[in-house]
Amino acid sequence: MYLAIDIGGTKTLIALFSRHGRILKRCKFKTSKNARIFLSELTDNLTSFQKFKVKSVIVAIPGLVQKNYSVKFGNRNWPNIDIFTPINSLFSCPIYFENDANLAALYESFRLPGRTVFLTFSTGIGGGIAESNRILPESNGFEPGHQIYTYNGIAKEWEDIASANAIESAYHIDRATDLRKKPALQDVANRIYLGLPDIVKTYAPDTIILGGPIGKIFKLYSKYLPSDLNVKIRRPRRPNESVIYGCLIYAKQKERQ
Repeated sequence: MYLAIDIGGTKTLIALFSRHGRILKRCKFKTSKNARIFLSELTDNLTSFQKFKVKSVIVAIPGLVQKNYSVKFGNRNWPNIDIFTPINSLFSCPIYFENDANLAALYESFRLPGRTVFLTFSTGIGGGIAESNRILPESNGFEPGHQIYTYNGIAKEWEDIASANAIESAYHIDRATDLRKKPALQDVANRIYLGLPDIVKTYAPDTIILGGPIGKIFKLYSKYLPSDLNVKIRRPRRPNESVIYGCLIYAKQKERQ
């Protein structure tokens, strides 16, 4: 069995997979803004998985992985924190850390031809790049949300224009997925399109996948995206679970090394 831990900006999801890819047990809890509280709640929630024979643990991080256990979180004002030690105290198996968008890219690109860029529009905008069922080295420095673009006459980072949080703030709504009116969906498409030409020019993907909460309403706004990029643009297969299924693939790949 494999244990996947997806630490998101708003929630943390833990899932136990069978060798054949079936989820046997899962739990979800809010990601505290306080690092100490988060570590305590993570440990408490993991104790219920101790009774299972876990072959490896994969931890998905919304930020940079450093030395496999000291990590920098992209959307949390946390210091580098040691997540390895509390997990290692509970499970006597290999523990791996990887960027969450990289893992989502690994799953969503799996068995697709050519190169895939995965973009997640959530608290911010993250991304991963995969090809031939592998995370590419270029993916480690890929931070599309921090590119500067001008929208409505104001220069901002792309994630301050097109992330789910930015769209919710612009429309004074609780969830970007509630948008249904044509003008709003056209605006969402325009915000998303801003960064796509640069990604196509720099990374030459065959497919771009738009994930996160914005991926859930892909069918509603995608008709308004310009069709001049000569690349396939699609929604995720599992908008809510791309990361944890990426953890499963990653675990199996590590097992074969």
